[in-house]
Amino acid sequence: MNFKLNNKSIARIKGTWLPFPMLLLLLVGGCKKIFELPAEKDYLSNSMSYGAKFYEPVLGRTSMFGDFNANNSTQPLTFSIVNARFGDGRPMTDLFKMKDVWVWTGAYDGTEKSLDEINSKRKKVSKPLFEVRSSGQLILWSSATDDLVPARKPDSSNLIQDRRFFDVKVSNNGGEVILKDMELRLWRERPYEPSTDLDPYKGTVARNPASPQDPSKRDYIRPSRLSNVIGKNSRKELVSNDNTKDVVVYIRPFSGGNGHSLRFKFLDKDSVAINPVKFNETKWDQLVHGFNRKTTGEYVQYDVAYPIPLVDIPTLYASGGKANVNFAYSRLGFGGVRQVATLGLDFSIYREGDWEIVFHFRTDNPKFEDE
Repeated sequence: MNFKLNNKSIARIKGTWLPFPMLLLLLVGGCKKIFELPAEKDYLSNSMSYGAKFYEPVLGRTSMFGDFNANNSTQPLTFSIVNARFGDGRPMTDLFKMKDVWVWTGAYDGTEKSLDEINSKRKKVSKPLFEVRSSGQLILWSSATDDLVPARKPDSSNLIQDRRFFDVKVSNNGGEVILKDMELRLWRERPYEPSTDLDPYKGTVARNPASPQDPSKRDYIRPSRLSNVIGKNSRKELVSNDNTKDVVVYIRPFSGGNGHSLRFKFLDKDSVAINPVKFNETKWDQLVHGFNRKTTGEYVQYDVAYPIPLVDIPTLYASGGKANVNFAYSRLGFGGVRQVATLGLDFSIYREGDWEIVFHFRTDNPKFEDE
Protein backbone atom coordinates (compact mmCIF):
# COMPACT_ATOMS: atom_id res chain seq x y z
CA MET A 1 0.00 0.00 0.00
CA ASN A 2 1.37 3.39 -0.88
CA PHE A 3 -0.07 6.85 -0.28
CA LYS A 4 0.20 9.87 -2.47
CA LEU A 5 -1.17 13.18 -1.20
CA ASN A 6 -1.62 16.25 -3.31
CA ASN A 7 -2.87 19.73 -2.49
CA LYS A 8 -6.47 18.52 -2.90
CA SER A 9 -6.06 16.08 0.01
CA ILE A 10 -6.51 13.00 -2.21
CA ALA A 11 -4.90 9.63 -1.42
CA ARG A 12 -4.46 6.73 -3.81
CA ILE A 13 -4.81 3.27 -2.35
CA LYS A 14 -3.87 0.40 -4.62
CA GLY A 15 -4.64 2.45 -7.69
CA THR A 16 -7.92 3.77 -6.26
CA TRP A 17 -8.20 7.44 -5.44
CA LEU A 18 -10.12 8.17 -2.14
CA PRO A 19 -11.11 11.50 -0.58
CA PHE A 20 -8.99 12.17 2.48
CA PRO A 21 -11.97 12.37 4.96
CA MET A 22 -13.06 8.88 3.92
CA LEU A 23 -9.54 7.61 4.49
CA LEU A 24 -9.64 8.99 8.06
CA LEU A 25 -12.90 7.16 8.72
CA LEU A 26 -11.35 3.90 7.53
CA LEU A 27 -8.32 4.38 9.75
CA VAL A 28 -10.37 5.31 12.85
CA GLY A 29 -12.76 2.41 12.30
CA GLY A 30 -9.84 0.04 11.98
CA CYS A 31 -8.32 1.26 15.24
CA LYS A 32 -11.63 0.84 17.07
CA LYS A 33 -11.93 -2.71 15.80
CA ILE A 34 -8.34 -3.56 16.68
CA PHE A 35 -8.42 -2.13 20.22
CA GLU A 36 -12.16 -2.94 20.93
CA LEU A 37 -12.87 0.39 22.72
CA PRO A 38 -15.80 0.09 25.20
CA ALA A 39 -19.03 2.05 24.73
CA GLU A 40 -19.19 5.33 26.63
CA LYS A 41 -21.14 5.09 29.93
CA ASP A 42 -23.44 7.65 31.52
CA TYR A 43 -21.94 9.63 34.37
CA LEU A 44 -23.48 9.02 37.79
CA SER A 45 -22.15 11.15 40.64
CA ASN A 46 -21.60 9.68 44.07
CA SER A 47 -22.07 13.19 45.48
CA MET A 48 -25.69 13.67 44.38
CA SER A 49 -27.92 14.63 47.28
CA TYR A 50 -31.15 16.12 48.61
CA GLY A 51 -31.11 19.52 50.27
CA ALA A 52 -32.47 17.90 53.46
CA LYS A 53 -33.02 14.38 54.74
CA PHE A 54 -35.82 15.13 57.23
CA TYR A 55 -39.36 16.19 56.25
CA GLU A 56 -42.53 16.99 58.20
CA PRO A 57 -45.53 17.07 55.83
CA VAL A 58 -49.14 17.32 57.03
CA LEU A 59 -51.45 14.42 56.23
CA GLY A 60 -54.50 15.11 54.09
CA ARG A 61 -52.94 17.69 51.79
CA THR A 62 -50.74 17.25 48.73
CA SER A 63 -47.19 18.20 49.71
CA MET A 64 -44.16 18.28 47.39
CA PHE A 65 -40.71 18.43 48.92
CA GLY A 66 -37.11 17.37 48.39
CA ASP A 67 -34.67 19.65 46.53
CA PHE A 68 -32.58 17.15 44.54
CA ASN A 69 -29.07 17.97 43.30
CA ALA A 70 -27.88 15.60 40.53
CA ASN A 71 -24.33 16.99 40.68
CA ASN A 72 -23.98 16.89 36.86
CA SER A 73 -25.08 13.25 36.52
CA THR A 74 -26.20 12.26 33.03
CA GLN A 75 -29.92 12.70 32.47
CA PRO A 76 -32.44 11.17 32.45
CA LEU A 77 -32.28 9.63 35.92
CA THR A 78 -34.61 7.01 37.33
CA PHE A 79 -35.79 7.32 40.95
CA SER A 80 -37.44 4.82 43.27
CA ILE A 81 -38.17 4.61 47.00
CA VAL A 82 -36.57 1.51 48.54
CA ASN A 83 -36.13 -0.01 51.97
CA ALA A 84 -39.03 1.94 53.53
CA ARG A 85 -39.00 1.02 57.19
CA PHE A 86 -39.69 2.03 60.76
CA GLY A 87 -36.79 2.68 63.09
CA ASP A 88 -36.98 -0.82 64.56
CA GLY A 89 -36.67 -2.42 61.11
CA ARG A 90 -40.33 -3.20 60.43
CA PRO A 91 -41.33 -2.63 56.79
CA MET A 92 -43.26 0.61 56.25
CA THR A 93 -46.07 -0.36 53.88
CA ASP A 94 -48.99 1.92 54.81
CA LEU A 95 -47.67 4.87 52.79
CA PHE A 96 -47.74 2.85 49.57
CA LYS A 97 -51.44 2.01 49.49
CA MET A 98 -53.12 2.94 46.22
CA LYS A 99 -55.82 5.62 46.30
CA ASP A 100 -57.51 7.93 43.79
CA VAL A 101 -56.28 11.52 43.64
CA TRP A 102 -57.02 14.48 41.38
CA VAL A 103 -54.32 15.23 38.78
CA TRP A 104 -54.45 18.08 36.29
CA THR A 105 -54.68 17.34 32.58
CA GLY A 106 -55.20 20.96 31.54
CA ALA A 107 -54.19 24.39 32.81
CA TYR A 108 -56.42 25.92 35.49
CA ASP A 109 -56.33 29.74 35.45
CA GLY A 110 -59.30 30.83 37.58
CA THR A 111 -61.50 31.95 34.67
CA GLU A 112 -63.50 28.71 34.42
CA LYS A 113 -67.28 29.27 34.35
CA SER A 114 -68.56 26.06 35.96
CA LEU A 115 -67.61 23.03 38.02
CA ASP A 116 -67.85 20.92 34.89
CA GLU A 117 -65.31 23.14 33.15
CA ILE A 118 -62.93 22.85 36.09
CA ASN A 119 -63.33 19.08 36.29
CA SER A 120 -62.78 18.74 32.53
CA LYS A 121 -59.22 19.88 33.22
CA ARG A 122 -58.47 17.20 35.81
CA LYS A 123 -59.12 13.53 36.43
CA LYS A 124 -58.81 11.01 39.23
CA VAL A 125 -55.87 8.61 39.01
CA SER A 126 -54.86 5.79 41.33
CA LYS A 127 -51.50 6.53 42.93
CA PRO A 128 -49.54 5.39 45.98
CA LEU A 129 -49.97 7.73 48.94
CA PHE A 130 -46.24 8.55 48.83
CA GLU A 131 -43.96 8.46 45.81
CA VAL A 132 -40.95 10.02 44.10
CA ARG A 133 -41.32 11.84 40.79
CA SER A 134 -39.12 11.59 37.70
CA SER A 135 -37.46 14.86 38.81
CA GLY A 136 -36.49 13.36 42.17
CA GLN A 137 -39.10 15.45 43.97
CA LEU A 138 -40.96 13.61 46.73
CA ILE A 139 -44.75 13.90 46.96
CA LEU A 140 -47.21 12.97 49.69
CA TRP A 141 -50.70 12.99 48.16
CA SER A 142 -53.81 14.37 49.87
CA SER A 143 -55.20 10.82 49.86
CA ALA A 144 -52.82 10.05 52.78
CA THR A 145 -55.26 10.73 55.61
CA ASP A 146 -55.45 10.01 59.34
CA ASP A 147 -57.63 6.95 58.83
CA LEU A 148 -55.00 5.34 56.57
CA VAL A 149 -51.70 6.51 58.06
CA PRO A 150 -50.91 7.07 61.75
CA ALA A 151 -49.31 10.44 62.45
CA ARG A 152 -46.73 11.25 65.10
CA LYS A 153 -47.69 10.50 68.69
CA PRO A 154 -49.79 13.10 70.55
CA ASP A 155 -47.12 13.46 73.23
CA SER A 156 -44.51 14.27 70.56
CA SER A 157 -42.33 11.34 71.65
CA ASN A 158 -39.55 10.36 69.30
CA LEU A 159 -39.31 6.63 69.96
CA ILE A 160 -37.24 4.81 67.38
CA GLN A 161 -40.02 2.34 66.57
CA ASP A 162 -42.30 5.24 65.52
CA ARG A 163 -39.80 6.96 63.22
CA ARG A 164 -40.20 6.46 59.46
CA PHE A 165 -37.14 5.99 57.25
CA PHE A 166 -36.62 5.29 53.56
CA ASP A 167 -33.87 5.31 50.94
CA VAL A 168 -33.99 6.69 47.39
CA LYS A 169 -32.35 4.72 44.58
CA VAL A 170 -31.10 6.85 41.67
CA SER A 171 -29.89 5.19 38.49
CA ASN A 172 -28.99 5.64 34.83
CA ASN A 173 -26.98 3.54 32.35
CA GLY A 174 -23.89 4.25 34.39
CA GLY A 175 -25.12 2.42 37.49
CA GLU A 176 -27.03 3.30 40.66
CA VAL A 177 -26.58 5.24 43.87
CA ILE A 178 -28.57 4.73 47.09
CA LEU A 179 -29.30 7.87 49.12
CA LYS A 180 -29.86 6.47 52.57
CA ASP A 181 -31.74 7.31 55.75
CA MET A 182 -34.26 9.87 54.58
CA GLU A 183 -36.90 10.46 57.26
CA LEU A 184 -40.57 11.42 57.42
CA ARG A 185 -42.34 12.65 60.53
CA LEU A 186 -46.01 13.11 59.73
CA TRP A 187 -48.32 15.69 61.25
CA ARG A 188 -51.93 14.63 61.71
CA GLU A 189 -54.53 16.13 59.41
CA ARG A 190 -55.45 19.77 59.74
CA PRO A 191 -58.10 20.06 57.02
CA TYR A 192 -57.93 23.84 56.83
CA GLU A 193 -55.69 26.83 57.40
CA PRO A 194 -55.46 28.94 59.47
CA SER A 195 -55.71 26.15 62.05
CA THR A 196 -54.76 27.99 65.24
CA ASP A 197 -57.93 26.60 66.82
CA LEU A 198 -56.63 23.00 66.53
CA ASP A 199 -54.10 21.15 68.67
CA PRO A 200 -51.65 19.85 66.01
CA TYR A 201 -50.83 16.74 68.06
CA LYS A 202 -54.31 15.66 69.16
CA GLY A 203 -56.59 17.28 66.60
CA THR A 204 -58.75 18.64 69.42
CA VAL A 205 -59.60 22.26 70.23
CA ALA A 206 -56.42 24.21 70.99
CA ARG A 207 -56.09 25.85 74.36
CA ASN A 208 -55.52 29.54 74.77
CA PRO A 209 -51.73 30.01 74.59
CA ALA A 210 -52.01 32.64 77.32
CA SER A 211 -53.63 30.07 79.67
CA PRO A 212 -52.50 26.64 78.42
CA GLN A 213 -53.41 24.88 81.69
CA ASP A 214 -57.00 26.13 81.71
CA PRO A 215 -59.22 23.72 79.69
CA SER A 216 -62.09 26.23 79.75
CA LYS A 217 -60.14 28.67 77.58
CA ARG A 218 -59.51 28.01 73.91
CA ASP A 219 -57.68 29.52 70.97
CA TYR A 220 -59.41 30.83 67.85
CA ILE A 221 -58.86 31.66 64.23
CA ARG A 222 -58.69 35.41 63.82
CA PRO A 223 -59.72 37.45 60.78
CA SER A 224 -56.90 38.38 58.43
CA ARG A 225 -58.41 41.85 58.01
CA LEU A 226 -60.64 43.87 60.36
CA SER A 227 -61.03 47.60 59.87
CA ASN A 228 -63.58 50.31 60.82
CA VAL A 229 -66.02 47.82 62.35
CA ILE A 230 -67.64 49.83 65.19
CA GLY A 231 -69.35 48.11 68.11
CA LYS A 232 -73.05 48.93 68.42
CA ASN A 233 -72.93 49.32 72.20
CA SER A 234 -69.31 50.23 72.88
CA ARG A 235 -69.07 52.71 69.97
CA LYS A 236 -65.44 51.58 69.73
CA GLU A 237 -63.63 49.89 66.87
CA LEU A 238 -63.66 46.12 67.28
CA VAL A 239 -60.28 44.33 67.30
CA SER A 240 -58.96 40.79 67.16
CA ASN A 241 -55.45 40.19 68.45
CA ASP A 242 -53.53 38.11 71.00
CA ASN A 243 -55.15 39.91 73.92
CA THR A 244 -58.63 40.84 72.68
CA LYS A 245 -60.76 38.74 70.38
CA ASP A 246 -63.89 40.73 69.59
CA VAL A 247 -64.24 38.84 66.31
CA VAL A 248 -63.20 35.22 65.68
CA VAL A 249 -63.63 32.73 62.84
CA TYR A 250 -64.76 29.11 62.71
CA ILE A 251 -64.05 26.86 59.72
CA ARG A 252 -66.21 23.78 60.10
CA PRO A 253 -68.19 21.18 58.15
CA PHE A 254 -71.97 21.41 57.95
CA SER A 255 -74.60 18.82 57.07
CA GLY A 256 -77.18 18.90 54.30
CA GLY A 257 -74.97 20.15 51.49
CA ASN A 258 -74.23 18.61 48.10
CA GLY A 259 -70.71 17.43 48.92
CA HIS A 260 -68.94 20.36 47.24
CA SER A 261 -70.31 23.54 48.79
CA LEU A 262 -68.91 26.47 50.73
CA ARG A 263 -71.04 28.68 52.99
CA PHE A 264 -70.35 32.03 54.70
CA LYS A 265 -72.16 33.08 57.87
CA PHE A 266 -72.03 35.90 60.42
CA LEU A 267 -73.11 35.53 64.05
CA ASP A 268 -73.81 38.27 66.59
CA LYS A 269 -72.77 38.17 70.25
CA ASP A 270 -75.80 35.99 71.05
CA SER A 271 -74.85 33.55 68.25
CA VAL A 272 -77.83 34.69 66.16
CA ALA A 273 -77.27 34.84 62.40
CA ILE A 274 -76.76 38.28 60.89
CA ASN A 275 -78.39 38.77 57.49
CA PRO A 276 -75.49 38.87 54.97
CA VAL A 277 -77.22 41.64 52.97
CA LYS A 278 -76.08 44.01 55.72
CA PHE A 279 -72.59 43.67 54.23
CA ASN A 280 -73.77 45.91 51.43
CA GLU A 281 -70.39 46.68 49.83
CA THR A 282 -69.40 43.04 49.35
CA LYS A 283 -68.72 41.85 45.78
CA TRP A 284 -70.49 38.53 46.17
CA ASP A 285 -69.96 37.43 42.55
CA GLN A 286 -66.19 37.86 42.91
CA LEU A 287 -65.82 36.48 46.43
CA VAL A 288 -64.71 32.92 45.62
CA HIS A 289 -64.34 30.78 42.51
CA GLY A 290 -67.80 29.33 43.07
CA PHE A 291 -71.05 28.88 41.20
CA ASN A 292 -74.83 28.74 41.74
CA ARG A 293 -74.75 31.32 44.52
CA LYS A 294 -77.56 30.92 47.05
CA THR A 295 -78.36 33.78 49.44
CA THR A 296 -80.63 33.44 52.47
CA GLY A 297 -81.23 35.53 55.57
CA GLU A 298 -78.57 33.46 57.36
CA TYR A 299 -75.82 32.65 54.86
CA VAL A 300 -74.41 32.86 51.34
CA GLN A 301 -73.48 29.54 49.72
CA TYR A 302 -71.60 28.48 46.59
CA ASP A 303 -70.82 25.28 44.70
CA VAL A 304 -67.04 24.97 44.67
CA ALA A 305 -64.26 22.59 43.66
CA TYR A 306 -61.88 21.37 46.35
CA PRO A 307 -59.21 21.87 47.52
CA ILE A 308 -59.43 25.63 47.96
CA PRO A 309 -57.47 27.15 46.32
CA LEU A 310 -57.20 24.57 43.55
CA VAL A 311 -53.62 25.48 42.57
CA ASP A 312 -50.90 27.72 43.91
CA ILE A 313 -51.14 30.52 41.34
CA PRO A 314 -52.50 34.06 41.71
CA THR A 315 -56.09 34.43 40.48
CA LEU A 316 -58.95 36.83 41.06
CA TYR A 317 -59.80 34.77 44.15
CA ALA A 318 -56.45 33.71 45.57
CA SER A 319 -52.87 34.81 46.17
CA GLY A 320 -49.96 33.62 48.26
CA GLY A 321 -51.29 30.05 48.21
CA LYS A 322 -54.50 31.06 50.02
CA ALA A 323 -58.02 32.01 48.98
CA ASN A 324 -58.80 35.62 49.87
CA VAL A 325 -62.33 36.68 50.88
CA ASN A 326 -63.34 40.21 51.80
CA PHE A 327 -66.66 41.48 53.18
CA ALA A 328 -67.54 45.13 53.51
CA TYR A 329 -70.36 47.49 54.44
CA SER A 330 -70.67 51.27 54.49
CA ARG A 331 -72.47 53.66 56.81
CA LEU A 332 -72.56 57.39 57.48
CA GLY A 333 -70.37 58.33 60.40
CA PHE A 334 -70.21 61.55 62.39
CA GLY A 335 -70.22 64.64 60.21
CA GLY A 336 -71.94 62.77 57.38
CA VAL A 337 -68.71 61.10 56.26
CA ARG A 338 -69.25 57.68 54.68
CA GLN A 339 -67.15 54.97 56.34
CA VAL A 340 -66.40 51.56 54.86
CA ALA A 341 -65.90 48.68 57.28
CA THR A 342 -64.00 45.60 56.11
CA LEU A 343 -63.68 42.03 57.31
CA GLY A 344 -61.61 39.36 55.58
CA LEU A 345 -59.84 36.02 55.76
CA ASP A 346 -57.04 34.30 53.86
CA PHE A 347 -57.66 30.55 54.05
CA SER A 348 -57.25 27.07 52.57
CA ILE A 349 -59.53 24.01 52.81
CA TYR A 350 -57.94 20.71 51.82
CA ARG A 351 -60.72 18.17 52.40
CA GLU A 352 -63.58 17.87 49.95
CA GLY A 353 -67.05 18.24 51.45
CA ASP A 354 -69.49 20.87 52.73
CA TRP A 355 -67.78 23.60 54.74
CA GLU A 356 -68.85 26.86 56.31
CA ILE A 357 -66.75 29.83 57.36
CA VAL A 358 -68.37 31.67 60.26
CA PHE A 359 -67.42 35.13 61.53
CA HIS A 360 -68.53 35.48 65.15
CA PHE A 361 -68.82 38.90 66.81
CA ARG A 362 -68.28 37.74 70.39
CA THR A 363 -68.31 40.88 72.52
CA ASP A 364 -70.41 43.42 70.62
CA ASN A 365 -72.50 43.52 67.48
CA PRO A 366 -71.32 45.59 64.52
CA LYS A 367 -73.11 48.88 64.06
CA PHE A 368 -74.62 48.97 60.55
CA GLU A 369 -76.84 52.02 61.09
CA ASP A 370 -75.85 55.57 60.19
CA GLU A 371 -74.98 58.04 62.93
